[in-house]
Amino acid sequence: MAATSAGKTYHHGDLRNALICAAVDLATEGGPERVVLREAARRVGVSPTAAYRHFDGRGELLRTVRAHARRELAAAMEKAAAREPGADDPLLAAERRVTALCRGYVGFAVAQPGLYRAAFCVPRPAPGGECLPDRPPAEPEIRAFTLLREALDALAALGAARPGARPATGAAAWSAVHGLSLLLVDGPLRRLSAQGRSVAVEATLAMVVSGAGAS
Repeated sequence: MAATSAGKTYHHGDLRNALICAAVDLATEGGPERVVLREAARRVGVSPTAAYRHFDGRGELLRTVRAHARRELAAAMEKAAAREPGADDPLLAAERRVTALCRGYVGFAVAQPGLYRAAFCVPRPAPGGECLPDRPPAEPEIRAFTLLREALDALAALGAARPGARPATGAAAWSAVHGLSLLLVDGPLRRLSAQGRSVAVEATLAMVVSGAGAS
């Protein structure tokens, strides 16, 4: 939602969404560190006092942005999987889905580094030392991991993994993809050329798929 012109006021039901949109823009531009309630209020043309009627503080606003970023990450993975061509061989199709989901994960991190960082940020406690829950009851489980775990389960169901290996395999696969993403966004691998980045990504994804079938 765009900021209103000078002199125009928000209806009560619009301001919260406007602040969220502004905060998402801030995170997109500079990561979770840029998400400040006063700055979001300034961008939508209202006073900080008005903003505090909708959010207790920066922590609550940042948790809302984090939930949005996690949904966007999952959506990017699902879009990547939807673009993957089908295969007559069920095992090949399952392997392609795992690979596509992982590719979508890394692609989102590289294309949206600010939102990617926000998706895994840990908001500070509220002023006064009161520790707020890290995840509000309304915030869903990280769907990115759920998608990957389900795809690996499907691959395992076809006999591509040893019995009892699935929970550990899911965590290992997520760790590999998440670690690669961080290295590409903030680590030494950010200096790679586009071709070098592609090689690193595909090598990691091949390792994830082969690891799922390791005996």
